[in-house]
Amino acid sequence: MMKRLLAIATLSVGLLAGSQLLPVASPALAQTAETREMGLFVNLTTDDTWAAAKAISFAHQRVLKAGYSPVAIWMNVRAVYLADRKRASHVHGLMRESDKSIQDMLTDFIADGGRVIMCGACSKAAGLTLEDYIDGVEMGSPDIVLPLLFDPDIKTLGW
Repeated sequence: MMKRLLAIATLSVGLLAGSQLLPVASPALAQTAETREMGLFVNLTTDDTWAAAKAISFAHQRVLKAGYSPVAIWMNVRAVYLADRKRASHVHGLMRESDKSIQDMLTDFIADGGRVIMCGACSKAAGLTLEDYIDGVEMGSPDIVLPLLFDPDIKTLGW
């Protein structure tokens, strides 16, 4: 009987931990020097400023400022328009950076060590060149993007 109770208690704790009702120490989530060497590759495809502000803020405020590196935002499809220095973007009052445009948020992200990489083919389709973008933006190529995308220490997040 005692063995059954112990087995039930062990199973219950395991189920609760699995459902995240109990905090569980996880080596993958621990804030150690080893995990700080992991990076993030954000695939941003939209020019919707609300979604973009969330993606940029997460990459900058939650990941880069937590010490993870490298952190890159790959802007492709319609997202390439967001870094065009000639296009004013909407300012959302939803973020910590509520008084900043998308261009200002990207500039701050770059200044803190983040990488903003434009899709070359998408830029060409949009009629944009590197000179059209805010300072610090990199024009993407397979040599720049593929090492980040396939690095086992870098996680990819689509937005």
